[in-house]
Amino acid sequence: MPAILRAAGVDNTIPFLREAYTFISRRCDGLGSDLFSTRIMLTPVVCMRGADAAQFFYDGGRFTRQGAMPQTVLRLLQDKGSIQGLDGAAHRARKAMFMSLMSPDRISHVAELLERHWHVAVAQWASRPEVTLLPEIGHILSRTACDWVGVPLTERQAPAMSRELQAMIRGAGQIGPGTLHALTLRRRTERRMRRLVRDVRAGRVQAEGDSPLATIARHRDIDGAALTDATAAVEIINLLRPMVAVNRFITFAALALHQHPAWRRRLAGDEGWLEPFVQEVRRFYPFFPVIGGRALMGCDWGGHHFAAGDWVILDLYGTNHDRRLWEEPEQFQPERFKDWPGHPYTFIPQGAGDFMTGHRCPGEWITIALIKRAVRLLCGMRYEVPPQDLSISLSEMPAAPRSGLVISQVCAAEA
Repeated sequence: MPAILRAAGVDNTIPFLREAYTFISRRCDGLGSDLFSTRIMLTPVVCMRGADAAQFFYDGGRFTRQGAMPQTVLRLLQDKGSIQGLDGAAHRARKAMFMSLMSPDRISHVAELLERHWHVAVAQWASRPEVTLLPEIGHILSRTACDWVGVPLTERQAPAMSRELQAMIRGAGQIGPGTLHALTLRRRTERRMRRLVRDVRAGRVQAEGDSPLATIARHRDIDGAALTDATAAVEIINLLRPMVAVNRFITFAALALHQHPAWRRRLAGDEGWLEPFVQEVRRFYPFFPVIGGRALMGCDWGGHHFAAGDWVILDLYGTNHDRRLWEEPEQFQPERFKDWPGHPYTFIPQGAGDFMTGHRCPGEWITIALIKRAVRLLCGMRYEVPPQDLSISLSEMPAAPRSGLVISQVCAAEA
């Protein structure tokens, strides 16, 4: 079997951090290959992109998430004991618990909660000269997530909870003091969630019988054992934090409405365009750049043999911008999703493969519902977008408009 192509450089840690979302695709294009080897953090790694790579990575139980992320990223985004660190039957049992929370009624309810908190926030925005959408939508989503999960939250606690959850997301893509601060805030959230789990199990706090909080507190894994307080706390955070991370998609949606104003008019005239618009926001704008895995077994793909333990990184952003899969991928074109039949390996902003049993994000349907409702609300508002830096750096993880998207002269509804 021929040797895999290798990227230039002894170690590509600095180029990876500098280029972030475009690191893998640039080298795949330069090498004329969908996979190449390099070193990141002095560790050998194979980087891959494309639909076939996504199918190979997500299907067949070939890869585990264990040992595939830097410890700081793991601690901020998943933590030990979470569903993403499980494989095989243990993963399927835990995934079934999460998927039981994703009924149409529950998804509709989370969108209704978003709208309720949105209206409260907009009434406050109207009295302020300017509002920065990225953190403000994070605050709305933090309240929405806590209400939906069943986490009690007082007015005094709400700002701190929002700061902690947003810091986890922001800190995962940083190196230095910002990451350490985010880890400190994460530990604070974990302590609070562990106390909550203990209180629910002891009957000191009443959790609604079918709420996510109650479901996690009473869940038993495949071995019949209840989750430890620490693991239950981690999984509660793994519902809260991803919902708050949707603030980036919603901010990008607001940016798209600003930069492509014809779409605001089109959405007002025909709501059938809402889902194509939202899906193009998810494809076009940068969310997660990559996902990592470790080979569980020897396997072959693309002319390369992967030995058990090999580290692999799949390019999510690059696959969503692959010219072989998407016509004019660098253009914002919601029309591409009109009557789109769907494909589990070409459109992978939150992972690929099967929802029910695989490692694809179980909250993807909630993400779509939240963005759709937010777009409706944005289209129903009147506001100005003052001059600012709306550029998006693909070298910053996670990415966002540089200004956070400032709006002014907010009115709750168009006159």
